[in-house]
Amino acid sequence: MRNLLIATSLLAACPALGEDKIDCANAMAQMELNMCAYQDFEKADVELNAVWTQAKAFADELDSQEDEESRKGAAKALLAGQRGWIAYRDGACELAGWEAHGGSMEPMVVSGCLAEKTRARTKELQEFVKGPEQ
Repeated sequence: MRNLLIATSLLAACPALGEDKIDCANAMAQMELNMCAYQDFEKADVELNAVWTQAKAFADELDSQEDEESRKGAAKALLAGQRGWIAYRDGACELAGWEAHGGSMEPMVVSGCLAEKTRARTKELQEFVKGPEQ
């Protein structure tokens, strides 16, 4: 994935930053800003994966409550939706990166977009698990 390549390139280009703790609240250099944006995305991705586990379990539970095989499919639909969402997120954020394409700020723009869209998806999945409002 392109984002992994960007993060790997950043770490390889400046090993000291990869080893030292960056103070993201006070980051000023572009390399630090890029790394902090990527760390923010990683944090959002961890949160998404935790909620995904809950959503998958909920979808499996919905399917298990159905007596007829033809009425099952929540888990399959959830997985298809997630795969489609990942493709959308990655493409949309790659496009967002074109705002700074080829520049030192591009990784920060892409990572920021990934984090924002990942948090939005996390909220969507949380709403799914919560179920319809009473």
